[in-house]
Amino acid sequence: MDVGLFRKCRYTAAKARDAIVDDTQASRRPPEPARILVVDDDAELCELMKPFFERHGFALDAEHDGVRGLVAALEGRHDLIILDVMLPGIDGIQLLRRLRRSSNVPVILLTARTDMDDRIQGFDAGADDYLPKPFGPEELVARIRAVLRRAGRAGEVSRAAFHAGGLDVRPASRDVLADGALLPLTSIEFDILECLARAAGRVVSRDVLAALLHQRDAAAFDRSVDVHVHHLRKKLGRRRDLIRTIRGEGYLFRAD
Repeated sequence: MDVGLFRKCRYTAAKARDAIVDDTQASRRPPEPARILVVDDDAELCELMKPFFERHGFALDAEHDGVRGLVAALEGRHDLIILDVMLPGIDGIQLLRRLRRSSNVPVILLTARTDMDDRIQGFDAGADDYLPKPFGPEELVARIRAVLRRAGRAGEVSRAAFHAGGLDVRPASRDVLADGALLPLTSIEFDILECLARAAGRVVSRDVLAALLHQRDAAAFDRSVDVHVHHLRKKLGRRRDLIRTIRGEGYLFRAD
């Protein structure tokens, strides 16, 4: 056999092996957390939000005026933008209109204004969702996940497995195990359980769950959330008491 050809074949095989190893290692790397940009003039609030967002699998950047916020948004580094309407420099609506000339990044508007005209103005400017102040952090996270899911970016959210109430919750595969046995949950039931378990020890309102599932407020006559929780409890079996009903408020997942 030609020595030169043999060396060339050996070199090619080594390169192929290295490529396979690199691909295998890349597939094992955890997904990068979704990067969120918050544009809000309340710097203290932004700092308080950072550790909360990190616990829920998001990386958070913040800007505190409209001009800097627009510059950061146009860099294209973020998966979603949370935008306050009342900003120094340029307001949130102006910022959003300028952003939409060159970017379709998902945007959630935050505002103390609750008039219908203000909401329409925000959606006309290109907002994907609208959350009035004050709001609960769990509701904001639920809306972020829903907007990312609609935008086809749910896979960019960190989906590390976690344990709660004796359950093994695996967001990446959307599985829940109890004593090693797989629970036969529907997609909606999994979403509800994950939301409640991540907020263990705190009440999650029906409006938050409705926002997560349907992207709308839970009307007084809409009992679909309650029906899904009822089915979820049945599937939890002897662990059904992990989910408590807090009358007039919502549901609470008992902390370990």
